Amino acid sequence: MISTKDIYGIKDIPIEWIFEYYLNLSEKLDGQDIKISSVFKSEKTPSMCVYYDVHNSEYRFKDFSSGYQGNSINLVMHLFNIEYRDCVLKIENDYADFIKYNVSHTATEIKAYDRFKVTDFQIRHWNNLDESFWKGFKINSNLLTYYNVSPLEYFTMTKEEPDGTESVITTKRNYLYGYFRNDGSLYKIYLPKTPDKKFVKVENYIQGIDQLVGKDYLIITSSLKDLMCFTRLSIKNTESIAPDSENSMIAESVIIKLKTKYKKVIVLFDNDEAGIKAMLRYKERYDLDFINLGFEKDLSDTVKAYGVDFTRDVLLKLIKKVL
Repeated sequence: MISTKDIYGIKDIPIEWIFEYYLNLSEKLDGQDIKISSVFKSEKTPSMCVYYDVHNSEYRFKDFSSGYQGNSINLVMHLFNIEYRDCVLKIENDYADFIKYNVSHTATEIKAYDRFKVTDFQIRHWNNLDESFWKGFKINSNLLTYYNVSPLEYFTMTKEEPDGTESVITTKRNYLYGYFRNDGSLYKIYLPKTPDKKFVKVENYIQGIDQLVGKDYLIITSSLKDLMCFTRLSIKNTESIAPDSENSMIAESVIIKLKTKYKKVIVLFDNDEAGIKAMLRYKERYDLDFINLGFEKDLSDTVKAYGVDFTRDVLLKLIKKVL
């Protein structure tokens, strides 16, 4: 006979255990954030984050490689491609088996880990390296000024450790760029030559929102660099914005306002699996048509490889097809 003490419901199973078990983590989760290689796609640079969401008081995950994100249940559903009911049953059975051969997973005391925050930065003058980098994408100084992009001498990040000490990291190198709002506040740092971490997010912000003037059509691109390249194309009666990233959905309330303001809102993300999946999510959730440019990975790389005139001609034809 099976004792009732050996039967576990999903609410009895620690969320930390689900992440530790199915991701085969080498450390116990007690409030810290970790980054690992994607369990959904092969990748050279780890892009999957497991983090403690203080607003919901639980661990969640975000995998930039595949675009998957959510709670512990979502993780297992995606891992095994199963529906919610089967997912819950699997977790309950796996946890029961785990308890048979292991010491019971005790509830973890979640510590108040601080996160690194940008606490200082210094703007510098433009140099020849900056000019060469941005001109490769046909982005000139006027566009950089218009979208409040400035080169940085350095930036400093700090965080308080659980023992009360302070950790400080200062980054100083070529190719550092600050993205600023019209009011002068820093919202993101761009490190294009750092493959494992190209962006440091400072605050939430829809890129390009301050520069909208109210044209007929709106294109949602994947990045500020793509946004500036789109502006460089000078497509009539059309302007552009960009979310924090392809995997950061613009809020529904914002999309509703945009759809009432513009004759048409179109999504143009990267030409890879993650970008296409992100565009499909916008289509499914907001019923927004999207464009797959093809050619290079994204709009800016296409402009770099084929030039402004060619990219404009191809993109204009694709836009007309969805109008």
